[in-house]
Amino acid sequence: MAVDKARETALKILYEINEQGAYSNIAVKDHISDEKLSGIDRAFISELVYGTICWKLTLDWIIRKYSTVKFRKISPWVLNILRMGIYQLVYLDKVPPSAAVNESVNLARKYGHKGSVSFVNGLLRNIARQKDSINFSGIKDTDELLSVKYSHPQPLVRKLLKLYGRDFTEQLLMVNNSSPEFTIRVNTFKTTREELINNLNERGYKSVMGKYSNNAIQVENPGGLVDSDLHRNGFFQVQDESSMLAVEIMDPKPGMTVIDVCSAPGGKTSYMAQLMENKGFIHAGDIYPHRMELVQKNAERLGITIINTYLLDAAKTFDKFVETADRVLVDVPCSGLGILRRKPDIKWTVEFDRLSGLSELQYQILKSSSAYVKPGGVLVYSTCTIMPEENQQVVKKFVSENQGFEFDDIKKFLPGKLTNYAEKGYIQLFPNRDGIDGFFICRMVKKS
Repeated sequence: MAVDKARETALKILYEINEQGAYSNIAVKDHISDEKLSGIDRAFISELVYGTICWKLTLDWIIRKYSTVKFRKISPWVLNILRMGIYQLVYLDKVPPSAAVNESVNLARKYGHKGSVSFVNGLLRNIARQKDSINFSGIKDTDELLSVKYSHPQPLVRKLLKLYGRDFTEQLLMVNNSSPEFTIRVNTFKTTREELINNLNERGYKSVMGKYSNNAIQVENPGGLVDSDLHRNGFFQVQDESSMLAVEIMDPKPGMTVIDVCSAPGGKTSYMAQLMENKGFIHAGDIYPHRMELVQKNAERLGITIINTYLLDAAKTFDKFVETADRVLVDVPCSGLGILRRKPDIKWTVEFDRLSGLSELQYQILKSSSAYVKPGGVLVYSTCTIMPEENQQVVKKFVSENQGFEFDDIKKFLPGKLTNYAEKGYIQLFPNRDGIDGFFICRMVKKS
């Protein structure tokens, strides 16, 4: 029998991610660009890939529990077929069990051998019969239980438990496995938030105002939106509210000179220009030419003219920029553990013994970039992680060793209840508590 094209495409993507080290977002984008795929198929492929990657540890635990073949002897193709099949059986109620089993068997027939077909068929049918009785009651240790139940590496769970306690950690793990809201930022150069919401709703999209930012819109059914003329013509930018808040806390004004040292792909950079009313100068830097092209193309799409791009190594001070900027944004490379809802493969590749080296790089970038700030100017440090060694520890070390800077009160830049979670000079955002990406944002001022 012919294999289902959507499931076969998802299988190929999973193989590339799990066996060849591909990034999930890039692999998905590359494969679903196939013009022969319908919008429904593209959505289903994304759901299968991200869901299977997200729940991989739990799926492997189930395979080990029910398989008559030792786990290490299962071929990579068959293993990924099983993972995807079990994900449909256990976590996707909208897929009939018979379809999940039969389509997995068809894939096994094409990507395995005769024995693989009967193995996949028998294992999945057994799990389909017993899926409602699968539980983790036999696991006694809290960190192992939460690891298996919520499909997070045990070292990460152990670390989170130490930092945040049982209840908060369990809530965080649960939310990490959920689908994030699809949030866009209205481009006020071309429309208003109210007009864009009306325009979206007239086209059949379900859109409402965002949680915190005055420029944010949440879209419940975004399928095909990034391929629409609204996006092509620059009426909006896809951007989470955490990212927007980093720019709002920086508070750039018209006529200012602003430097964004790690700017690609340019979401925050373009928002700076928007708040500056396209008046002033923004110097956007990155170390890779192709990433700077993304920033420039994005600016052109949005109708922005004040962004100048530069190739630069953020860990080294660029003499031309010393003490020229009213605002400097330092959005450093990080572990990404605040955006696991969007990039679940991150949790399978993070190396905790390398976080200290990463925090040293983050500190060096912050220190080098701080030279660009004018006396009285503002320096903002941000990450998309929830690890203190990449966040609070970096900025506290910086302020203690660089007496020319001090933490600035950020509460006046925060909306509503978020002011309750602000520390002096910074805030740590969490997806489970705040309903947006896990971000750290710190605002510092250079003394006059």
